[in-house]
Amino acid sequence: MKVLVATEKPFAAAAVDGIRQEVEGAGHQLVLLEKYTEKSQLLEAVADADALIIRSDKVDAEVLDAAKNLKIVVRAGAGYDNIDLAAATAHNVVAENTPGQNANAVAELVFGLLVFAVRNFYNGKSGSELKGKRLGLLAFGNVGRNVARIAKGFGMDVYAYDAYCPAEVIEAAGVHAVASQDELFCSCDIVSLHIPATPETRESINYRVVGQLPKGGILVNTARKEVINEPELLKLMAERTDLKFVTDIKPDADAEFAAFEGRYFSTPKKMGAQTAEANVNAGIAAAKQINAFFSDGCTKFQVNK
Repeated sequence: MKVLVATEKPFAAAAVDGIRQEVEGAGHQLVLLEKYTEKSQLLEAVADADALIIRSDKVDAEVLDAAKNLKIVVRAGAGYDNIDLAAATAHNVVAENTPGQNANAVAELVFGLLVFAVRNFYNGKSGSELKGKRLGLLAFGNVGRNVARIAKGFGMDVYAYDAYCPAEVIEAAGVHAVASQDELFCSCDIVSLHIPATPETRESINYRVVGQLPKGGILVNTARKEVINEPELLKLMAERTDLKFVTDIKPDADAEFAAFEGRYFSTPKKMGAQTAEANVNAGIAAAKQINAFFSDGCTKFQVNK
């Protein structure tokens, strides 16, 4: 089988070495398309590929039309909104992600952003501490659980709401389970978002929801840009000068948010999974999942139907 790794932003060399070892060790052929600049290059490369590994690269209907032999595409990472799932299903292509491989990297970034925020972005003025603060996690998946683990080391009181995770599972992890998203925002000094971008969640973090944070509240977004209702959050921050917003996903309205000096920060690009360890882990996991699919039909991490 021909396995194509198509990455506009390439994997680290160590990750490529690990992917090669897994793929070729299973008797498959590995082909690399790195730093491509035109979609036509991807369309040409994928034409005879049986499997595809991507990072943030977009796999839409046009790509799937060109990939006549494609049987599986794996997004090396947790988010998979760069794959057209309906089109993949229509083309009988299995779409998978690699959940958990980037989780610790994202969780550590949450605290990098939080320490920066509570210390007033290191402007020399007195700030506050995370110890004793109430941290709310919106979703309790792999990243949320790692955030909870680290938060306990800071001495924080951790709460979580996840519509798809039973309360007893959350409580078993030493985290307070709350009954609703509204209760989470009302109860916590800080809320960290870990929800995917779905039709239900897009722009769901809005004026009313965030406005429930208590005085001095902080919103952290290392999930997806699309879950924030930017116009409504801008309106709220203009009205409530006590709120802070920190993110590793530059909003479309970055310039408008930047006007809230001392209350807003965004990294230059999405940084959650940008560690050497996460890069290697996700790439090798993707290769292993492809091998498992070809050897015994395993689709454990399939995200389309």
